[in-house]
Amino acid sequence: MKKTSVYLDAEHAARLKRAAEAEGRSQAEILRAAILMYTSAPSQPRSFAMDGVVSVSGLSIADLSEEEMLEGFGE
Repeated sequence: MKKTSVYLDAEHAARLKRAAEAEGRSQAEILRAAILMYTSAPSQPRSFAMDGVVSVSGLSIADLSEEEMLEGFGE
């Protein structure tokens, strides 16, 4: 194996540490598995159900704020 360094921010480092502890594996094992999963993923863009949906205001869903999308929810 070849040794390499990875720079992670505090949140990513904490997530990696928790995942390794929860699974009883080393952080390196978790990273290797993640790389395999990432590189095994389909190379074609994924289609999402909300892709291209336009809101009442004429804006794309992606252009709306969270507050606008949740307006009236649960009423």
